[in-house]
Amino acid sequence: MTKKILVVDDEEIILEIVQACLEDLVGWVILVANSGWEALHLATTEPLDAVLLDVSMPEMDGIEMLKRLQHHPTTRQIPVILLTAKVLAKEQTIFSQYKIAGLILKPFDPMSLHQQVASILGWNIEPL
Repeated sequence: MTKKILVVDDEEIILEIVQACLEDLVGWVILVANSGWEALHLATTEPLDAVLLDVSMPEMDGIEMLKRLQHHPTTRQIPVILLTAKVLAKEQTIFSQYKIAGLILKPFDPMSLHQQVASILGWNIEPL
């Protein structure tokens, strides 16, 4: 079954790399958003299997978006994997307060990203 994932990052190149790798290597449907507001709209209107969420974004950061996802009845069950360049002690405390499926550190290996996501979510990868 094809998975549908929302990728949220304010860096266009990250969105392009993640989308290309996950679509081309495993055939998942990837929706992209470059802001928390756009992502919240997509998350509440599209059926999603997971969200890959950048922590550091302007306007609404990843933590605020995570809070909103987890408080919305339509999105609270969607697993969220955080993407971050660094994990500070303060962030670890915040992460522990919210239910996250996992954490992927930037920079990541684009060619193995699908394996990381599948491993975190317990998904089997079906060959194309």
